[in-house]
Amino acid sequence: MPPERSVPPERSAPPEWPAPPERLAPPERSAPPDRPAPEWSEAPDQQAHPDRQDPPLPRGRRHRRPAEPLPAPAAGQLPTPPPAPSTGRAPGTGWAPVTGWGASIPASSAAASAPADAQPPASGMPPARDRLPVRRAGSAPSPDTVLIRRTLAEIEPVADKATSYFYALLFIRHPDLRSLFPVAMDTQRDRLFKALLTAAEHADDTATLTEYLSHLGRGHRKYGTLPEHYPAVGECLIAALTRFASDTWSEATEAAWVRVYTTVSQIMIDAAAEDEQSSPAWWQAEVVGHELRTRDIAVVTVRPEEPYPFLAGQYTSLETPWWPRIWRNYSFSSAPRSDGLLTFHVKAVPAGWVSNALVHHARPGDVLRLGPPAGSMIVDHTTDNGLLCLGGGTGIAPIKALVEDVAEHGRRRPVEVFYGARHDDDLYDIDTMLGLQRSHPWLSVRPVVSDGPTRRLSGQLTHIVREYGPWPAYDAYLSGPPGMIRSGVDTLVGIGIPSHRIRHDGIDELTTSSTDRG
Repeated sequence: MPPERSVPPERSAPPEWPAPPERLAPPERSAPPDRPAPEWSEAPDQQAHPDRQDPPLPRGRRHRRPAEPLPAPAAGQLPTPPPAPSTGRAPGTGWAPVTGWGASIPASSAAASAPADAQPPASGMPPARDRLPVRRAGSAPSPDTVLIRRTLAEIEPVADKATSYFYALLFIRHPDLRSLFPVAMDTQRDRLFKALLTAAEHADDTATLTEYLSHLGRGHRKYGTLPEHYPAVGECLIAALTRFASDTWSEATEAAWVRVYTTVSQIMIDAAAEDEQSSPAWWQAEVVGHELRTRDIAVVTVRPEEPYPFLAGQYTSLETPWWPRIWRNYSFSSAPRSDGLLTFHVKAVPAGWVSNALVHHARPGDVLRLGPPAGSMIVDHTTDNGLLCLGGGTGIAPIKALVEDVAEHGRRRPVEVFYGARHDDDLYDIDTMLGLQRSHPWLSVRPVVSDGPTRRLSGQLTHIVREYGPWPAYDAYLSGPPGMIRSGVDTLVGIGIPSHRIRHDGIDELTTSSTDRG
């Protein structure tokens, strides 16, 4: 299997942990990468598989038409790594892979210094998340964290080379794993290094790290990630770090990475196993409605084959039959409905494999797959605070869901919605929002146009919000491209709204999952 760009004999960025927002082993589906988020709308999703056939859909009707491959952007190739040293063990100081990651600690000082929680949990042992050393955020970093951050600092300038090398090594040593990943790996590599940075940043914040990794572990079920995939990833991770972080690499550094990866992978495995007891890995859903609102925005309604539990303001990952193993995240555009239908607003973006398929090719009768619900941008119904909602482009979808949620709970809380777009024509859902305003006296909807002539409010969304402030008794909700989220958060904090009362999907998620995911 062809790797991906050539790798010079120098170093590069770190490979990944068990696999952040998408990665490590998706048997039937792919990881959820996604958009650059250009303007109010979304950003192109990543490349997928141009020449793969539909995976068999186990239950329910198949899509009504053959899913012929759609044209896709050219995908780069993974670099071919130099041959591994013929030492009988994986590259890296004293690294001798055994049956499990916990037993694969370097044969040198690492074995002696590895804590008990570096071993995989035996029968009766508490899950890994309960065995993490409890450290408070803000305290002095642990010795392992110091070593890991030094490695990442050295690798950062050559992150692309290191991650390309990592994947090439993984696919050469474990070719059976290649089919679990999307053909185009560009976004995958970026996501890997971001995951490493996130884990390093929160390495000593037990609660935050456990929450982050548990979410990844549950989400990876839909890719088909299995416990036995983690050792292969770990071995290749160490090999890539050894090659590209030679200045800071040592036996102690390797031991630190092995200990951290062992704990990280076990948290993800535990979370996936726990989730498996109550939820399927994915849901099958049939398209029952497809309304083209503009030439590149469609409202897609699906009927899940089984009940799909979610909360207003959340999002899910979605796979189409045209691009198997390529997942994109889309927000639900309504609160849970009595008929069980789910609706998404999708904007087709340049090079957007999934978004273009959904907007221009999907029709009633086609069958999609949904991952589990995710996101914490939900209404706190224990308070009477008003809601200040900023929605940009198709980011209005979850805002609409929040408005419906407030209405269904029957409490007359003030809700102020600022709906931003570049041009008048981009306000594709304004009639729906104004209709809600007429039905609910506690709701105010203000459309804002940033470019071109308009009879509506004109200017940057955040500037308009500031002019209508202050908002001392409001909880804020933001949905849209990453740039809008960042400027929105800065503006709201600047006018006095405490950060703990500002809700939005994480910035990292926004580039792979937000409202306008490709």
